[in-house]
Amino acid sequence: MRPVRIPADVEREDRLLAGLTARQLAILSVGAVALWLAYSATRAFLPLPAFAALAFPIAASAGVLALGRRDGLSADRLALATLRHARSPRRMVPAPDGVPPLPPWLTLEAEKSPAPLELPARGIDPDGIVDLGPDGAALVCEASSINLGLRTEAEQDALVAAFGRFLNSVSAPLEIVIRAGRADLRDAVEALEEAAAGLPHPALESAAREHARFLAGLAARRDVLRRQVLVVLREQAAGGDVIDNLARGADLAASALAATGICLTPLGREEVAAVLARAVDHQACSRRVPGVAAAGADAAVRARERR
Repeated sequence: MRPVRIPADVEREDRLLAGLTARQLAILSVGAVALWLAYSATRAFLPLPAFAALAFPIAASAGVLALGRRDGLSADRLALATLRHARSPRRMVPAPDGVPPLPPWLTLEAEKSPAPLELPARGIDPDGIVDLGPDGAALVCEASSINLGLRTEAEQDALVAAFGRFLNSVSAPLEIVIRAGRADLRDAVEALEEAAAGLPHPALESAAREHARFLAGLAARRDVLRRQVLVVLREQAAGGDVIDNLARGADLAASALAATGICLTPLGREEVAAVLARAVDHQACSRRVPGVAAAGADAAVRARERR
């Protein structure tokens, strides 16, 4: 059987004319029609060179919007995103009941007024499933990492092929997040101090206390970073089978990644709450997140009861 080549850009927009997509043709057509109408209205009293000089910036802008790209994003979508960002509020605060009105003596400009912080997460169930409301649900898993640099070339090819088979088997939305955050070493220092007194030999106790002092001094001198790899599984359809589908997808992903030596572990309710809290507060430490333990997992995402 002859092999059939499948293009990698299967989501590429269709080219209708001269290698241009429908979106690009629409932008160029609108610009051309606008220039033609302007020329028809001004040709009686405006010389052609003067009109060309005035029309050149408009034509250039239409061309840039239709044909320009930056970081894989078309220029028109980038312009819309820039406009949306410019019109969005700069200060957002957790206010599930709405932002109370400001006192009369306090006057703020419209762009400086706070707005409610609306997160996509509505709540977290006991199994760690994040309720996204009408957008479905998500399951956050933590993945271990492997070092390809320490493997031989044949082992690297095998691992990359196994990871490629995992990606080809994915049929639902999937997100891989690699983030680095500050690590809190206080728990490790306290554990070493507590365990040092019970060690069977004075030399071991001395070494444990010395290592605890080293960790404490390291945390005092510089920021210790901890890397975390998260795999987020999404289920867009709402209904009673969402939890089962996510659990089944996590099992299949763990089985596929086991061939690469990667261990995939679904996070529990408190761990998911800590991940979401760190996402909105990047200054928080990776182990101790202020407010999560005291307020509970639901408060971290301003949850509402599942209906």
